[in-house]
Amino acid sequence: MADPSSYRPKPGQIPDSPGVYKFRDEHRRVIYVGKAKSLRQRLASYFQDLAGLHPRTRTMVTTAASVEWTVVSTEVEALQLEYSWIKEFDPRFNVKYRDDKSYPYLAVTLNEDFPRVQVMRGQKKKGVRYFGPYSHAWAIRDTVDLLLRVFPVRTCSAGVFKNAERTGRPCLLGYIGKCSAPCVGRVDPEEHRELAEDFCDFMAGRTGTYIRRLEKDMMRAAEDMEYEKAARLRDDIEALKRAMEKSAVVLADATDADLIAVAEDELEAAVQIFHVRGGRVRGQRGWVTDKVEAVDTAGLVEHALQQLYGEESGDAVPKEVLVPALPEDLDAVTQWLSQRRGSQVSLRIPQRGDKKALMATVGRNAQQALVLHRTKRASDLTTRSRALEEIAKALGLDTAPLRIECFDISHLQGEDVVASMVVFEDGLPRKSEYRRFQIKGFEGQDDVRSMHEVISRRFKRYLAEKEKTGEWALEEADGEVPADLPEDDGRPKKFAYPPQLVVVDGGQPQVAAAQRALDELGIDDIAVCGLAKRLEEVWLPGEDDPVVLPRTSEGLYLLQRVRDTAHDFAIRYQRTKRHKRIRTGPLDAVPGLGDARKQALIKHFGSVKRLRQATIDQICEVPGFGRKTAEAVAVALAQVATAAPAVNTATGEIIEEDDGGTSHD
Repeated sequence: MADPSSYRPKPGQIPDSPGVYKFRDEHRRVIYVGKAKSLRQRLASYFQDLAGLHPRTRTMVTTAASVEWTVVSTEVEALQLEYSWIKEFDPRFNVKYRDDKSYPYLAVTLNEDFPRVQVMRGQKKKGVRYFGPYSHAWAIRDTVDLLLRVFPVRTCSAGVFKNAERTGRPCLLGYIGKCSAPCVGRVDPEEHRELAEDFCDFMAGRTGTYIRRLEKDMMRAAEDMEYEKAARLRDDIEALKRAMEKSAVVLADATDADLIAVAEDELEAAVQIFHVRGGRVRGQRGWVTDKVEAVDTAGLVEHALQQLYGEESGDAVPKEVLVPALPEDLDAVTQWLSQRRGSQVSLRIPQRGDKKALMATVGRNAQQALVLHRTKRASDLTTRSRALEEIAKALGLDTAPLRIECFDISHLQGEDVVASMVVFEDGLPRKSEYRRFQIKGFEGQDDVRSMHEVISRRFKRYLAEKEKTGEWALEEADGEVPADLPEDDGRPKKFAYPPQLVVVDGGQPQVAAAQRALDELGIDDIAVCGLAKRLEEVWLPGEDDPVVLPRTSEGLYLLQRVRDTAHDFAIRYQRTKRHKRIRTGPLDAVPGLGDARKQALIKHFGSVKRLRQATIDQICEVPGFGRKTAEAVAVALAQVATAAPAVNTATGEIIEEDDGGTSHD
């Protein structure tokens, strides 16, 4: 635990201007990022008597070993830089919201020649228009099914679309009128894009225009005695109205707004957001966070705004954002939101009427989410703590192993030998820290030798990162940082954090190999154990007898979960490598021929069989192919022309080439 006075800046060093500051720990990792109107006043507040600090702030400043800052021109720049640094460095003491589930969106891929309507989750992609998020994927599909009657936009995958292009026959939706079938040329790209944009306009809340237009068309058709057309338009209007009814009107003035509510206790906070477009709730999402820093409701709201709109622009940022408390830097936050939208954004607390009533509803949802999360966490936290304590007691560790790394080896009859490393922190998987290895030191099947290689490589990287950050130099300099200390950017490193416990999948031989690897590197502060599958025995280095944990032990269950996760991760990687090797086609033998040009060849000729029959001059007609490359392609195909057919050894089936079904599709 560091004394904050040891790294406190000298009086007069800190400027009295807006800026962003970073606290770093002894390993030079960034542990906290903050912003301030006045850096001098804000940083001075951290170096007062420890007894006067909030407990979380006290923990942060005693964990830190240095502080640095960057001066900016305006508070808006400080807000943007703070968001960028939190995202880049992932500081452990900053509030970071995590979704309580992965919400589905309705997405329209406007970045494609023929835009597609589909359900999407996860990271947003550039050029894709998103609507939602929705609570359930089936809610999106029900809405889309109704709207395709009026806006018959493509919904099929790329494979189905290409197959329809090749055969000249549309899919079922094309036959029943729920797709305009651009795959067979019923509409051109411009007409299909116009349909997709009309679909987006309707989903964005501009519904009245289309219904009024359809009603006029229906009346005109009835006057012209085109009764079948009028009946079809009537059904289209009903479909649009049913789609609108799925989201009830909550704000009579057709407002576009996001409503954010917060429920909190001393340790955690839950945030709920309702997305209202055209007066209707178009989406809902929720976040839960640990309050690892001393922050009030206004601070939580500001963090939520940063996460919600930090990557958004244009209409994705609504004209109005309603919140339960205004951020401290209201003008800066409002200006930042307005810049992201491209026009003025109103940020305020609703005082009366429908908006205040809807905010109360959002608040109740936030409170329920917090109660549900607390209920789940209480049982999970108790169980995980007991499991870690049991492991520490059984293995004779001084403290509970808060970070556990597990390694497993996988291969198929000695081929495609790979290894996995999975990480559990506080009893929970940390998937961003998972790593995969290819065995490089030798060929063939030898699990013990493979385990020694993987452990050696992992901890050589750890030692290299430790040396790079100057941690050893710091220790040798009696607390003074040497002038030639290499600069560290504070970003999370792949292998920078050591575990308290290494678990290997295996028995005595694998454990001995892992311990030998650590001994050779001079690492003596990391415990090692192995979990053998047959009897679920725990093996320790140098012990002739295993440690047997009770079958009902939470510690054994956690070790099993860690081991099984590593096993599954290794198998998936090994199967991926094997499948890639099996699916290797004749074009892979052509040096310098990348995936893009392979796909261009297959698209031009239709299949490898037809490509093999082509002349060099015909290959040269493909864009991007000169005569030298065309000759190399022809030679490579000629060399395998008489070879036996490719066989998938996993299934025994012959891999056909006539339909282009190789890895070059």
